[in-house]
Amino acid sequence: MSASSLFNEGMPDRLIRVIVGIIVIALVFVGPKTPWGWLGLVPFITGLVGWCPAYTLLGIRTCPLRKS
Repeated sequence: MSASSLFNEGMPDRLIRVIVGIIVIALVFVGPKTPWGWLGLVPFITGLVGWCPAYTLLGIRTCPLRKS
C-alpha cells in the first residue's frame, strides 16, 4: 500500500470538511447547545487526516492521483 493510497480527499474537500466540522462543533458551545454538535468531529477529523472511510467503501476519490 503506497502513501498516496492513504488519501482519498482533495484539498477543497478537506477544507470544506474542516469548516463544516468547526461550525457543527460550535453547536455544543453556542446556539442551541446541543450534544449533537459533537457529530461535527467526524468531518473535522476526516478533513484533517485526508481519508474518509465512506469514500473508500463507495469508491470515491477527490484527491488527484500522483504520477509515479
